[in-house]
Amino acid sequence: MLGPIVGGKKRDGETSFEVLRPFDGTAYEEVASAGAALIDEAFALSEEARGAIKAMTRKERADVLSKVSARLAEGRERIAAILVSEAGKTIREARTEVDRAANTFMFAAEEARRLGGEVIPFDAAANGVGRQGFSLKVPIGTIVAITPFNFPLNLAAHKIAPAMAAGNPFILKPASQTPVSGIELVRIILECGWPAGGAHVVPGRGGAIGDALVSDARGAMVTFTGSAEIGKRISSLAGYKRIAMELGSNSAVVVTDTADLDFAAERIVRGGFALAGQVCISVQRVIAHRAIFEDLVARCVKVALGMKVGDPMEETTDMGPMIDEKAAAAFHARVKEAAGLGGKIVTGGGLDGTLHEPTIITSIPREAALWREEAFGPVIVMNPYDTFEEAVEAVNDSKYGLQGGIFTANVDEAFQAVNRFDVGGVIVNDVPTFRVDHMPYGGVKESGIGREGLKYAIEEMTEEKLVCFNFWKP
Repeated sequence: MLGPIVGGKKRDGETSFEVLRPFDGTAYEEVASAGAALIDEAFALSEEARGAIKAMTRKERADVLSKVSARLAEGRERIAAILVSEAGKTIREARTEVDRAANTFMFAAEEARRLGGEVIPFDAAANGVGRQGFSLKVPIGTIVAITPFNFPLNLAAHKIAPAMAAGNPFILKPASQTPVSGIELVRIILECGWPAGGAHVVPGRGGAIGDALVSDARGAMVTFTGSAEIGKRISSLAGYKRIAMELGSNSAVVVTDTADLDFAAERIVRGGFALAGQVCISVQRVIAHRAIFEDLVARCVKVALGMKVGDPMEETTDMGPMIDEKAAAAFHARVKEAAGLGGKIVTGGGLDGTLHEPTIITSIPREAALWREEAFGPVIVMNPYDTFEEAVEAVNDSKYGLQGGIFTANVDEAFQAVNRFDVGGVIVNDVPTFRVDHMPYGGVKESGIGREGLKYAIEEMTEEKLVCFNFWKP
């Protein structure tokens, strides 16, 4: 049985839970849950370790991060198999996630080496004559990292790696559906030389241990990826600490009448159905110019029909299952609701257990949940527009604002999108699903607070300390 790692040791839990394979519902692992006593101990050990971790040189932190990156790369196939088993990713998607996690730790190592402050020009002010100084980046304290099921390895890396680079201890709470990869990651980090008091993983149901992790005053920051609903609860419980949250989205992409339709259709379908649509920046809403609308729909349907859905361990599978039957059923109900409100299912729409067909729906009304809410399933909604003004309004008609995309050969339209889309990132001539791990990533409105991406996350996980020397004497 797997279980919590606290203080460098595998610990027993108060209870346990089963991790099921999303594809067939069979048991994969039994995992012991952390309880209140272990969480208290993890915070206490983290506080004790703060001084030792802060005292590590930049090179020492970077060396550990580099070793973790190398270990992930070496264990690519083994760790990818874990991701297939617990998250239902296709084996190709799983390998990509391992590669990205290795890169995330590599980028963190580079940022650790160059982490520093800046020279402050005190004499720019009249009362600053004779003074010289600079600022330092200092660690803020224990980072509580709460991660989702869809990218259980790389999103843990996006919280843990910058915490380590900045010189902070961390406590990881992985999603209860996918704790195995998080436990494995912390095990690797400890084996690579990170102090045992500064790296902990506490699996368990969020409702049972989440509040204790978030509300403990010994936590300096909570970094969370998940639903807006849980994000609001974290905000209410966190108290006087920093918060970074990457929450939901229903990302939109505009396709203009000057776009390359074959390229756009291929990217839209891949961006909508990757990981069975369970991606925060999955393509959900496509707003296409009426002149090319039917043509684009036909091309997207053709690409979707060419996808193989099934066993995620098979090399030729393009899309695997949703995370569990409950999530699949809830998503399917929204598909049926959209159809009942007048949307036309042009392909897909079927459900078999956790396998939902890749689904494209056209012309749904905006009151449908598939327009208003985050679908988190394999669906692409396609609606036409007549004027570019209408397209911009449709993109912004959302309580979310993570990333948006536009396909166009018109530079003016591209810059209008950049300036007018109310989102955290605008992707020109690609889908909003695009991400590289060192870019600033995050949203506006109910899509979150703060930014991930190593340099930007480290900014959130450090304090600016001012140093001023007075060399002037009257």
